[in-house]
Amino acid sequence: MSDVNKFEMFRNRLTKVFKHLQKIARKQNVSCFRIYDHDLPEFPFIIEKYEDRLYASEYKRRHNLTEEQHQLWVKESMKVMSEIIGIPLESIFIKLRQRKPGREGQYQKTGNTKNEFVVRENNLQFIINLSDYLDTGLFLDHRITRKMVMEQAHGKRVLNLFAYTGSFSVYAAAGGATQVTTVDLSNTYTHWARRNMQLNHFNEGDKYAFVVADAVQYIKNLKPASYDIIVLDPPTFSNSKKTDTILDIQRDHVQLVNDCLKALTPNGLLYFSNNYTKFVLDTANIQAATIKDITRQTTPFDFEGKLKRCCFLITK
Repeated sequence: MSDVNKFEMFRNRLTKVFKHLQKIARKQNVSCFRIYDHDLPEFPFIIEKYEDRLYASEYKRRHNLTEEQHQLWVKESMKVMSEIIGIPLESIFIKLRQRKPGREGQYQKTGNTKNEFVVRENNLQFIINLSDYLDTGLFLDHRITRKMVMEQAHGKRVLNLFAYTGSFSVYAAAGGATQVTTVDLSNTYTHWARRNMQLNHFNEGDKYAFVVADAVQYIKNLKPASYDIIVLDPPTFSNSKKTDTILDIQRDHVQLVNDCLKALTPNGLLYFSNNYTKFVLDTANIQAATIKDITRQTTPFDFEGKLKRCCFLITK
């Protein structure tokens, strides 16, 4: 197939999916959503719209192009994105997505231009950075899960583990949680989480805690019945230099989930999610009252048929 035909195919596909998803996004008042996820093998992009900016990450692959040819291909791809989605080229951010093991690889820094801006989701505000890190600061696939936590949070003590930039913490605070503790191993992301909370005017000192710690070890040291809701969204694998803990979510999830359950009050809720596509929950060894697979229930419109995570609601 010629390059002209390939780009025409990309143009047609992008036109079709954007027209469909834009219509739903407007109805649901969603301004940040995923448009495209490797729909065509010849164009291995993730494309996401963040209000008036576009983020496109290219999956690394063997493309048999010279550096110059690849740059021309990227430029032509960006032109198509700009024309179809209606965003100027200078507002499109391109990244090369190379999967690396561990949390530091997952959230690796790629630049230092500090190109930050603020977006809204369900009347809450979040700081986004499309240029300096592989990930943007807001995982769009958990849009519904965050709202569920907000709806359950009133009068509750909430713990957010592996918190990244603290979006679940913001939602919990917005839902009227009496206490929100945000835990992540990264100083950068814990600070980002604090700024997200402050951006939404959640500034009360003792009510909101931010802890730089290994979440696996942190949960082991909690007193029983410390929290009413826990959000547990760990990486698939982690071997950070900052801790001796090596986390393999398939191997270690039973211990991790049971440690969380010990820290919950009776009838407490654990939202457990991970991105391992072959994950199997070991229900027989989890000491829970109920376990409900809420993956489908928490799948947003822009991830239907393409979601690469699972999500469970586990009660003590």
